[in-house]
Amino acid sequence: MEIKQLITFKTAGDNLNFTKTAKMLNFAQSSVTAQIKSLENELGVPLFERLGKRLILTDAGRQFKLYADRMITLAEEAKMVVNKSEELVGTLRIGAQESQCTYRLPSILKKFKEKFPYVKLIFKPAHSDEIAREQLLKGILDIAFITDTSRPGNSLAIESLIQEQIKMVASPDHPLLTKSEVCPKDLEHETFLLTETGCSYRILLEESFRSAGVFPINQLEFVSIEAIKQCVIAGLGISILPSMVVDKDIKIGRMKELPWKNFTSPIFTQIAWHKDKWMSPPLQAFIELTCKTYKEDYISEYTGQ
Repeated sequence: MEIKQLITFKTAGDNLNFTKTAKMLNFAQSSVTAQIKSLENELGVPLFERLGKRLILTDAGRQFKLYADRMITLAEEAKMVVNKSEELVGTLRIGAQESQCTYRLPSILKKFKEKFPYVKLIFKPAHSDEIAREQLLKGILDIAFITDTSRPGNSLAIESLIQEQIKMVASPDHPLLTKSEVCPKDLEHETFLLTETGCSYRILLEESFRSAGVFPINQLEFVSIEAIKQCVIAGLGISILPSMVVDKDIKIGRMKELPWKNFTSPIFTQIAWHKDKWMSPPLQAFIELTCKTYKEDYISEYTGQ
Protein backbone atom coordinates (compact mmCIF):
# COMPACT_ATOMS: atom_id res chain seq x y z
CA MET A 1 0.00 0.00 0.00
CA GLU A 2 1.68 3.17 -1.23
CA ILE A 3 0.92 6.83 -0.48
CA LYS A 4 0.48 7.38 -4.23
CA GLN A 5 -2.29 4.78 -4.27
CA LEU A 6 -3.96 6.34 -1.23
CA ILE A 7 -3.90 9.81 -2.82
CA THR A 8 -5.41 8.36 -6.02
CA PHE A 9 -8.10 6.58 -4.01
CA LYS A 10 -8.88 9.69 -1.95
CA THR A 11 -9.14 11.86 -5.06
CA ALA A 12 -11.38 9.33 -6.77
CA GLY A 13 -13.47 9.00 -3.62
CA ASP A 14 -13.92 12.77 -3.45
CA ASN A 15 -15.08 13.30 -7.04
CA LEU A 16 -16.37 9.78 -7.95
CA ASN A 17 -15.01 9.99 -11.47
CA PHE A 18 -11.90 8.12 -12.65
CA THR A 19 -11.50 10.31 -15.75
CA LYS A 20 -11.53 13.48 -13.68
CA THR A 21 -9.18 11.87 -11.14
CA ALA A 22 -6.69 11.04 -13.88
CA LYS A 23 -6.73 14.64 -15.14
CA MET A 24 -6.32 16.08 -11.65
CA LEU A 25 -3.34 13.83 -10.84
CA ASN A 26 -1.85 13.90 -14.36
CA PHE A 27 -2.15 10.12 -14.75
CA ALA A 28 -3.49 8.01 -17.55
CA GLN A 29 -6.95 6.71 -16.68
CA SER A 30 -5.60 3.16 -16.94
CA SER A 31 -3.10 4.03 -14.19
CA VAL A 32 -5.91 5.22 -11.89
CA THR A 33 -7.87 2.03 -12.54
CA ALA A 34 -4.78 -0.12 -11.91
CA GLN A 35 -3.95 1.62 -8.63
CA ILE A 36 -7.51 1.23 -7.34
CA LYS A 37 -7.56 -2.42 -8.42
CA SER A 38 -4.24 -3.03 -6.63
CA LEU A 39 -5.66 -1.53 -3.42
CA GLU A 40 -8.81 -3.63 -3.71
CA ASN A 41 -6.73 -6.80 -4.19
CA GLU A 42 -4.58 -5.96 -1.17
CA LEU A 43 -7.60 -5.21 1.03
CA GLY A 44 -9.67 -8.09 -0.33
CA VAL A 45 -12.81 -5.98 -0.84
CA PRO A 46 -14.18 -3.74 -3.62
CA LEU A 47 -13.87 -0.01 -2.85
CA PHE A 48 -16.07 1.26 -5.69
CA GLU A 49 -19.04 -0.04 -7.61
CA ARG A 50 -20.91 1.21 -10.67
CA LEU A 51 -24.67 1.79 -10.61
CA GLY A 52 -25.51 2.50 -14.23
CA LYS A 53 -23.24 5.37 -15.19
CA ARG A 54 -22.67 6.40 -11.57
CA LEU A 55 -19.55 5.50 -9.62
CA ILE A 56 -20.07 5.19 -5.86
CA LEU A 57 -18.04 4.11 -2.84
CA THR A 58 -18.95 0.79 -1.28
CA ASP A 59 -19.45 0.58 2.49
CA ALA A 60 -15.87 -0.71 2.74
CA GLY A 61 -14.72 2.17 0.52
CA ARG A 62 -16.34 4.76 2.77
CA GLN A 63 -14.75 3.21 5.86
CA PHE A 64 -11.33 2.91 4.22
CA LYS A 65 -11.45 6.52 3.02
CA LEU A 66 -11.42 7.72 6.63
CA TYR A 67 -8.16 5.85 7.21
CA ALA A 68 -6.72 6.90 3.85
CA ASP A 69 -7.32 10.55 4.75
CA ARG A 70 -5.50 10.04 8.06
CA MET A 71 -2.57 8.21 6.48
CA ILE A 72 -2.11 10.93 3.85
CA THR A 73 -2.26 13.62 6.53
CA LEU A 74 0.22 11.72 8.69
CA ALA A 75 2.63 11.42 5.75
CA GLU A 76 2.38 15.19 5.16
CA GLU A 77 3.02 15.87 8.85
CA ALA A 78 6.06 13.59 8.80
CA LYS A 79 7.50 15.58 5.91
CA MET A 80 7.04 18.78 7.91
CA VAL A 81 8.95 17.36 10.87
CA VAL A 82 11.98 16.18 8.91
CA ASN A 83 12.15 19.15 6.51
CA LYS A 84 11.94 22.08 8.90
CA SER A 85 14.27 24.18 6.78
CA GLU A 86 11.99 23.96 3.74
CA GLU A 87 8.66 25.63 3.04
CA LEU A 88 5.98 24.02 5.18
CA VAL A 89 3.38 22.06 3.26
CA GLY A 90 0.34 20.02 4.19
CA THR A 91 -3.41 20.25 4.45
CA LEU A 92 -5.74 21.63 7.12
CA ARG A 93 -9.32 20.41 7.02
CA ILE A 94 -11.54 22.99 8.69
CA GLY A 95 -15.20 22.74 9.61
CA ALA A 96 -17.01 26.07 9.68
CA GLN A 97 -20.48 27.55 9.40
CA GLU A 98 -21.44 29.71 6.45
CA SER A 99 -21.64 32.78 8.68
CA GLN A 100 -18.06 32.33 9.93
CA CYS A 101 -16.73 31.76 6.39
CA THR A 102 -18.51 34.86 5.10
CA TYR A 103 -18.08 37.39 7.89
CA ARG A 104 -15.12 36.42 10.07
CA LEU A 105 -12.65 34.10 8.36
CA PRO A 106 -11.52 35.99 5.21
CA SER A 107 -9.09 38.25 7.10
CA ILE A 108 -7.68 35.27 9.02
CA LEU A 109 -7.20 33.26 5.84
CA LYS A 110 -5.41 36.14 4.13
CA LYS A 111 -2.90 36.46 6.98
CA PHE A 112 -2.45 32.70 7.22
CA LYS A 113 -1.78 32.22 3.50
CA GLU A 114 0.81 35.00 3.58
CA LYS A 115 2.76 32.99 6.16
CA PHE A 116 2.01 29.47 4.87
CA PRO A 117 1.45 29.79 1.11
CA TYR A 118 1.94 26.05 0.46
CA VAL A 119 -0.47 24.77 3.10
CA LYS A 120 -3.75 23.71 1.53
CA LEU A 121 -6.95 24.69 3.33
CA ILE A 122 -10.08 22.60 2.82
CA PHE A 123 -13.34 23.93 4.27
CA LYS A 124 -16.22 21.62 5.03
CA PRO A 125 -19.70 22.82 6.08
CA ALA A 126 -20.46 22.50 9.80
CA HIS A 127 -24.18 23.18 10.01
CA SER A 128 -24.55 21.01 13.10
CA ASP A 129 -22.26 21.39 16.10
CA GLU A 130 -22.72 17.71 16.96
CA ILE A 131 -21.63 16.62 13.49
CA ALA A 132 -18.56 18.87 13.73
CA ARG A 133 -17.64 17.31 17.08
CA GLU A 134 -18.11 13.81 15.68
CA GLN A 135 -15.92 14.56 12.65
CA LEU A 136 -13.18 15.93 14.90
CA LEU A 137 -13.26 12.76 16.97
CA LYS A 138 -13.05 10.59 13.83
CA GLY A 139 -10.18 12.64 12.40
CA ILE A 140 -12.19 13.82 9.40
CA LEU A 141 -11.59 17.43 10.47
CA ASP A 142 -8.41 18.90 11.93
CA ILE A 143 -10.18 21.87 13.52
CA ALA A 144 -13.72 23.18 13.59
CA PHE A 145 -15.58 26.34 14.46
CA ILE A 146 -18.49 25.54 16.77
CA THR A 147 -21.23 27.95 17.80
CA ASP A 148 -22.65 26.52 21.00
CA THR A 149 -23.28 27.00 24.70
CA SER A 150 -20.20 26.52 26.87
CA ARG A 151 -19.89 22.82 27.71
CA PRO A 152 -17.08 20.26 28.17
CA GLY A 153 -15.45 18.81 25.09
CA ASN A 154 -14.42 15.43 26.60
CA SER A 155 -11.78 14.31 24.06
CA LEU A 156 -11.78 17.73 22.39
CA ALA A 157 -9.80 20.84 23.24
CA ILE A 158 -12.17 23.80 22.96
CA GLU A 159 -11.19 27.47 23.02
CA SER A 160 -13.93 30.11 23.31
CA LEU A 161 -13.39 32.94 20.84
CA ILE A 162 -16.32 35.31 21.23
CA GLN A 163 -19.77 35.48 22.80
CA GLU A 164 -22.29 35.87 20.03
CA GLN A 165 -25.26 38.19 20.15
CA ILE A 166 -28.27 36.43 18.66
CA LYS A 167 -31.04 38.66 17.31
CA MET A 168 -34.60 37.98 16.26
CA VAL A 169 -35.30 39.88 13.05
CA ALA A 170 -38.28 40.69 10.85
CA SER A 171 -39.16 42.92 7.92
CA PRO A 172 -39.30 46.68 8.71
CA ASP A 173 -43.12 46.75 8.67
CA HIS A 174 -43.78 43.70 10.87
CA PRO A 175 -46.66 44.29 13.37
CA LEU A 176 -44.69 42.88 16.34
CA LEU A 177 -42.27 45.81 16.14
CA THR A 178 -44.84 47.90 18.02
CA LYS A 179 -44.46 45.73 21.16
CA SER A 180 -42.00 46.64 23.91
CA GLU A 181 -41.15 42.95 24.40
CA VAL A 182 -41.97 39.88 22.35
CA CYS A 183 -42.83 36.69 24.25
CA PRO A 184 -43.23 33.12 22.92
CA LYS A 185 -47.03 33.36 22.85
CA ASP A 186 -46.80 36.32 20.46
CA LEU A 187 -44.96 34.09 17.97
CA GLU A 188 -47.31 31.11 17.98
CA HIS A 189 -48.80 31.87 14.55
CA GLU A 190 -45.76 33.44 12.93
CA THR A 191 -43.76 31.85 10.10
CA PHE A 192 -40.20 31.02 11.19
CA LEU A 193 -37.26 30.86 8.81
CA LEU A 194 -34.85 28.43 10.43
CA THR A 195 -31.35 27.09 9.97
CA GLU A 196 -30.86 23.32 9.81
CA THR A 197 -31.62 21.03 12.74
CA GLY A 198 -28.69 20.95 15.17
CA CYS A 199 -27.90 24.67 15.00
CA SER A 200 -27.29 25.88 18.57
CA TYR A 201 -29.41 29.03 18.47
CA ARG A 202 -32.26 27.18 16.77
CA ILE A 203 -32.12 24.66 19.64
CA LEU A 204 -32.34 27.49 22.21
CA LEU A 205 -35.32 29.00 20.38
CA GLU A 206 -37.13 25.67 20.33
CA GLU A 207 -36.37 25.16 24.04
CA SER A 208 -37.86 28.59 24.80
CA PHE A 209 -41.03 27.62 22.93
CA ARG A 210 -41.30 24.24 24.66
CA SER A 211 -40.88 25.73 28.12
CA ALA A 212 -43.67 28.21 27.34
CA GLY A 213 -45.93 25.52 25.88
CA VAL A 214 -45.88 27.16 22.45
CA PHE A 215 -45.40 25.15 19.26
CA PRO A 216 -45.30 27.25 16.06
CA ILE A 217 -46.23 25.10 13.07
CA ASN A 218 -45.29 27.46 10.25
CA GLN A 219 -41.60 26.76 9.68
CA LEU A 220 -39.31 26.90 6.67
CA GLU A 221 -35.85 25.33 6.92
CA PHE A 222 -32.89 26.61 4.90
CA VAL A 223 -29.30 25.49 4.34
CA SER A 224 -28.18 29.05 3.53
CA ILE A 225 -28.17 31.90 6.04
CA GLU A 226 -28.03 34.40 3.18
CA ALA A 227 -31.24 32.90 1.79
CA ILE A 228 -32.88 33.31 5.21
CA LYS A 229 -31.84 36.98 5.29
CA GLN A 230 -33.36 37.68 1.88
CA CYS A 231 -36.63 35.99 2.89
CA VAL A 232 -36.78 38.06 6.10
CA ILE A 233 -36.24 41.25 4.10
CA ALA A 234 -39.01 40.18 1.69
CA GLY A 235 -41.42 39.76 4.62
CA LEU A 236 -41.78 35.98 4.36
CA GLY A 237 -41.18 35.36 8.05
CA ILE A 238 -39.15 35.87 11.24
CA SER A 239 -35.71 34.47 11.98
CA ILE A 240 -33.00 34.40 14.66
CA LEU A 241 -29.46 35.01 13.43
CA PRO A 242 -26.09 36.13 14.82
CA SER A 243 -25.67 39.89 14.98
CA MET A 244 -22.63 39.76 12.68
CA VAL A 245 -24.97 38.51 9.94
CA VAL A 246 -27.76 41.07 10.33
CA ASP A 247 -26.27 44.23 11.89
CA LYS A 248 -25.51 45.91 8.56
CA ASP A 249 -29.03 45.22 7.26
CA ILE A 250 -30.58 46.51 10.49
CA LYS A 251 -28.47 49.66 10.30
CA ILE A 252 -29.63 50.51 6.77
CA GLY A 253 -33.25 49.60 7.54
CA ARG A 254 -33.64 46.46 5.42
CA MET A 255 -34.82 44.55 8.50
CA LYS A 256 -35.56 45.31 12.15
CA GLU A 257 -34.70 43.61 15.44
CA LEU A 258 -37.63 42.35 17.50
CA PRO A 259 -37.43 42.87 21.30
CA TRP A 260 -36.90 39.18 22.15
CA LYS A 261 -35.26 38.42 25.52
CA ASN A 262 -36.04 34.78 26.08
CA PHE A 263 -32.62 33.18 25.55
CA THR A 264 -31.36 31.89 28.91
CA SER A 265 -27.93 30.54 27.88
CA PRO A 266 -25.18 32.55 26.18
CA ILE A 267 -23.87 31.33 22.83
CA PHE A 268 -20.16 31.28 22.03
CA THR A 269 -18.18 30.77 18.86
CA GLN A 270 -15.42 28.32 19.73
CA ILE A 271 -12.54 26.66 17.94
CA ALA A 272 -12.05 22.96 18.66
CA TRP A 273 -9.59 20.17 17.86
CA HIS A 274 -8.86 16.67 19.13
CA LYS A 275 -6.75 16.64 22.29
CA ASP A 276 -4.52 13.91 20.80
CA LYS A 277 -4.05 15.74 17.50
CA TRP A 278 -0.41 16.38 16.57
CA MET A 279 -0.02 20.16 16.60
CA SER A 280 1.83 20.78 13.35
CA PRO A 281 3.31 24.28 12.95
CA PRO A 282 0.56 25.35 10.49
CA LEU A 283 -2.20 24.00 12.75
CA GLN A 284 -0.74 25.71 15.81
CA ALA A 285 -0.28 28.95 13.87
CA PHE A 286 -3.86 28.85 12.56
CA ILE A 287 -5.29 28.41 16.06
CA GLU A 288 -3.11 31.21 17.49
CA LEU A 289 -3.92 33.58 14.63
CA THR A 290 -7.64 32.83 14.96
CA CYS A 291 -7.69 33.46 18.73
CA LYS A 292 -5.75 36.72 18.32
CA THR A 293 -7.95 37.98 15.48
CA TYR A 294 -11.23 37.14 17.20
CA LYS A 295 -10.05 38.87 20.38
CA GLU A 296 -9.12 42.02 18.47
CA ASP A 297 -12.38 41.99 16.53
CA TYR A 298 -14.36 41.50 19.75
CA ILE A 299 -12.71 44.55 21.35
CA SER A 300 -13.35 46.60 18.22
CA GLU A 301 -16.94 45.42 17.81
CA TYR A 302 -18.13 45.88 21.37
CA THR A 303 -15.99 48.75 22.67
CA GLY A 304 -15.47 50.78 19.52
CA GLN A 305 -11.70 50.86 20.16
